[in-house]
Amino acid sequence: MNKELLDFINLSPTPFQAVDNISQMLEDAGYLRLSEGGAWSLERGKGYFVTRNLSSIIAFRVPAEGFSGFMITASHCDSPAFKLREKAETEDSRFTRLSVEGYGGMIYSTWLDRPLGVAGRVIVKNFSGIETRLVNLGGDVCLIPNVAIHMNRSVNKDTNYNPAVDLQPLYSMKGSGKSIRARAAEAAGADEGDIIACDLFLYNPQKGACWGDFISAPRLDDLQCAYSSVAAFLSSEGGSSVPVCAVFDNEEVGSHTKQGAASTFLKATLTRISAFLGGDLDTALASSLMLSCDNAHSIHPNHPEYADKNEAPVLNGGVVVKFNAAQKYTSDAVSYALFKMIAEEAGAEIQLYANRPDIPGGGTLGNIANAQVSLNTVDIGLAQLAMHSSFETAGAKDTETMVKALRLFFEKSVVSEGDGSYRVI
Repeated sequence: MNKELLDFINLSPTPFQAVDNISQMLEDAGYLRLSEGGAWSLERGKGYFVTRNLSSIIAFRVPAEGFSGFMITASHCDSPAFKLREKAETEDSRFTRLSVEGYGGMIYSTWLDRPLGVAGRVIVKNFSGIETRLVNLGGDVCLIPNVAIHMNRSVNKDTNYNPAVDLQPLYSMKGSGKSIRARAAEAAGADEGDIIACDLFLYNPQKGACWGDFISAPRLDDLQCAYSSVAAFLSSEGGSSVPVCAVFDNEEVGSHTKQGAASTFLKATLTRISAFLGGDLDTALASSLMLSCDNAHSIHPNHPEYADKNEAPVLNGGVVVKFNAAQKYTSDAVSYALFKMIAEEAGAEIQLYANRPDIPGGGTLGNIANAQVSLNTVDIGLAQLAMHSSFETAGAKDTETMVKALRLFFEKSVVSEGDGSYRVI
């Protein structure tokens, strides 16, 4: 399982490639591609998927019979990175640098002094309009150099990086080699003059590794949960609910985009499924459950003081359920109880996470998605170290545990018997 996960991460440097790889996994399993802009002709017992912006994807299966609601997982495929500006190259008398700005909250120091790749999408002009082509320029395109300790004696103290100065990557000597736009056009199989615009990101090309009890790789947050969700979805069997596997873009910058969890994407998809099955969406949502799947903080081996003493997950400890009184996580007593019943039946270990009361935690897409599609939701994830580093670490056993829990989740149904009363079947 870890080998497949790490292969998936290596082939998914940006959300565009991640969604393309997930699409291929679904098509290989016989799922049919739908278009938001076209009519949907669904059939009982078949599986489908639809993408938006080529960076978010929702897959679902229509039950062979019945319709009791939805069993939904929602993860995200974006990670903190540097995004190239449209006018990407800047020159001085000696060097060519790339002009970038930060996407999401990065640990800056982990991006320095390592070869970095460039990947994403380019928009190409054709005879009647435009088309999108995915590109990967490879893993040794540029590098963000540190200043030598002899010139910055305080580098090992509290260093403050100026993104406009310290974090601009070196690309080449002035006038040497092809421009970044020319290389993007070459990777897209297009003429440079036909490239209208680009969405290109830097990425860490270092391959993931399994070492002892651990795995380490770029983009574990949140490709570990995205991959686990898709793997569980594809290996699950049918029930009376509609299993839905959603993977969104832009969680790291708030989700408020046309393809993010705050968008209409999930609601529009569920509405069309409900209409085909002859049901009412609001009624179906009362008998539905969603898992917001996003990695969690493990207790740190060198800094255990950052963790809450009672609710501090560990690597290889199983699926983490996350709680927050201010509702940065959407888990409550009802949603937790429903998920706990399913996880226990699956034989999947559960551990709990809450940030220290005096240390504000992060948030997830759970409550954001709930603003569009309101249903019982629980925030879960897998414990990891160095979240938002360019290279992160997790437990070697936990991916398999997550898949085990989610596989049974997709096969179950939650039936509402009144507000606060439910059956799991």
